[in-house]
Amino acid sequence: MAMSDPIADMLTRVRNAFRARHEEVDVPASGLKVNIAKALETEGYITGYEVLPGQKQDTLRIRLKYQKDKSVIEGIERVSKPSRRVYVSHKDIPQVLSGLGVNILSTPKGVMSDRLARQNKVGGEILCAVW
Repeated sequence: MAMSDPIADMLTRVRNAFRARHEEVDVPASGLKVNIAKALETEGYITGYEVLPGQKQDTLRIRLKYQKDKSVIEGIERVSKPSRRVYVSHKDIPQVLSGLGVNILSTPKGVMSDRLARQNKVGGEILCAVW
C-alpha cells in the first residue's frame, strides 16, 4: 500500500525514536528526506545521517542527539500537509516558539531552515516545525 505522506511518516519515526531513547532511527530514503535530515543536522537537532544502499529502496539512518539524557528535539510536527499546503514569502515566515525552534522550508533554492530562507530572501512551502 502506498504511503500518502512520507514526510509525516519520517517525522513520526524520529519523534517515536526520541521518546524511546534510541540512538538512531531508519527511514526509507528519498531526496527530500535526505535534505530535511541535512537541515536538521545543520541546525543541531541530530548528530548526523547516512544513506544506506538497499535492495528495493535506500535507507536513511538518522543519528539522534541527546544532552544530559534529554532529547534535543522536544517537538516536531508537520505543517504543510498533502491536503493543505502552506506557502509563505520570506517576509511572512513565522517563528517557532519566538525563535527557539525552526521551520524547515522547501524553497526554489532547496530545503533550508527559516533562518537561511530569511537570509537568502526566499520563501516556499513550510514542511515542518522543530523545537
